[in-house]
Amino acid sequence: MNLLKSFQNLFPPPDPAVRHLDAVEAEHLVHEGKAVLVDVREPAEWESGVARNAQLLPLSDLTGARRRWAPFLKRVGEREIILYCHSGSRCSLVGRILAREGFKAASIGTLRAWAGADLPVSRPEIAR
Repeated sequence: MNLLKSFQNLFPPPDPAVRHLDAVEAEHLVHEGKAVLVDVREPAEWESGVARNAQLLPLSDLTGARRRWAPFLKRVGEREIILYCHSGSRCSLVGRILAREGFKAASIGTLRAWAGADLPVSRPEIAR
């Protein structure tokens, strides 16, 4: 395999089943009850702040035991799952996984996108 092909495999194209939203549109959908916002970063990263009202569900749990993800997915129903992380990579991966499992997934990319739209960020109390 050539070097370019190897590099392209590291960054697959976005999944068309996972739409990209701007943070203001995402907040509007969450406020209307049509969507749920999910932070897929790892627990240590949440200490720096999370989007207010975001569900804290790490990628590692989705690809692992699903102790947090399984009950959440049972409750989400028909609502869209709007994802974010630190750089946008993990939420893209989570979006692809969820779309393959039949869920409606979207991404705002990063917490910076949320905060940059002057939407509320808070520091959660984290149960370890």
